[in-house]
Amino acid sequence: MTAHEVWTTLKLLTWTKEYLLNKGVVNARLEAEWLLCAATGLDRVGLYLQYEKPLNERELAVYRAMIARRARREPLQHILGSQEFYTLDYEVNADVLIPRHDTEVLITEALARQPKAHSVLDIGTGSGCIAISLQKQFLNAVVTATDISEAALAVARRNAEKHGATIEFLLGSLFEPVSDRSFDLIVSNPPYIATADINSLEQEVRDYDPRTALDGGADGLDIYRKLIPSSVEHLNRGGWLLVEIGIGQAIDVVQLFRNTGRYCEPIIVLDSAGIERVVGAQHKEII
Repeated sequence: MTAHEVWTTLKLLTWTKEYLLNKGVVNARLEAEWLLCAATGLDRVGLYLQYEKPLNERELAVYRAMIARRARREPLQHILGSQEFYTLDYEVNADVLIPRHDTEVLITEALARQPKAHSVLDIGTGSGCIAISLQKQFLNAVVTATDISEAALAVARRNAEKHGATIEFLLGSLFEPVSDRSFDLIVSNPPYIATADINSLEQEVRDYDPRTALDGGADGLDIYRKLIPSSVEHLNRGGWLLVEIGIGQAIDVVQLFRNTGRYCEPIIVLDSAGIERVVGAQHKEII
């Protein structure tokens, strides 16, 4: 892409598609469109209506910089600065895990299992997308969110302010910040990738998502072994714990619930691709 050429919208999209494909970007055409929208201020319909319009020098410079970042396999969401989750748009950066649509199953299941929750705890909140989504649904609930990263909590606070969500954000690991409290609903999307598998992840994940949000120890289950037994002392009667899991982890996580002796028989919930995505159970002391 040379500066002296006249670069129209169509010419840029055609060139960028091939360039990004060669760099290993799968959805190259679509991502080229989103990046060009960001550089020009147009929406995708506007791009189609102005295919022959040349970009000005400022737009071209911005676009070049973004394409260079994407060619290094920096996630599209980091370049654009946002990701949509459960109908809302969230700020994301290198301090937080990029929200995945698979995690929306955790939201829908929480609403189905504990529709009248008055107190909610989100452990490992990251961008805040789970806590904020639940607060927007449980309008009368007190929602608390914890994380071990102050940088992540700063992002989550900005997202909560952006969406008008009132959430208590606390710094600390697992139940440490709420050691003397109990809740109607506890949710978590903990790190669950086995340490040895991290290097085989897509470059966008391996090199740009926070390691602490990925690494679940030797078999990916380190956090669950601490979270699930500890949770029974922090649930109100009839309370639910729901956790997101990785592929192939459902049976082991179900057994961790059973081992406590304090939960009803756990449930396993599939995501839209038919993959076991959420495991949860209700505290046995229902009445």
